[in-house]
Amino acid sequence: MNEQMFSVTGGLAMVGWLALVLLPRVEFVVRVLTRLLIPSLIAVVYLYLMASNLGQAPAEGGFNSLEGVKALFTVDELLLAGWIHYLAFDLFVGSWEVEDAQRHSVPHLLLVPCLFATFMAGPAGLLIYLILRTIVGLVRGRAQEATA
Repeated sequence: MNEQMFSVTGGLAMVGWLALVLLPRVEFVVRVLTRLLIPSLIAVVYLYLMASNLGQAPAEGGFNSLEGVKALFTVDELLLAGWIHYLAFDLFVGSWEVEDAQRHSVPHLLLVPCLFATFMAGPAGLLIYLILRTIVGLVRGRAQEATA
């Protein structure tokens, strides 16, 4: 069952990421599919795993130390829940990046590597996108000053 949940949630996330890369101007893709629908479906699986397995967490498990988190992840279902947490949140952030890039006129081809980085390494990808957005804004500002 865990392998099925892993595969299904990973497949859903992959559909979302591919949609963001290939269909970034389709409002349904950005605002509904990748920001609401897919993360919500993944969240249902997350909630199921957390609710049905928290009682199985080792006594030393918890979120107040690295050792506590490591103990929680000795339970396969809680480890899977942790992975699913990343899938949902990273996709949500990716959808925000797409919409924000459009709002700030960041070319989509420049955004794609940021989306890949967000998919692979969440916070690092977000940071790379924020740096890109800043650079694009500075370049556009200088270009506007030069033509004024």
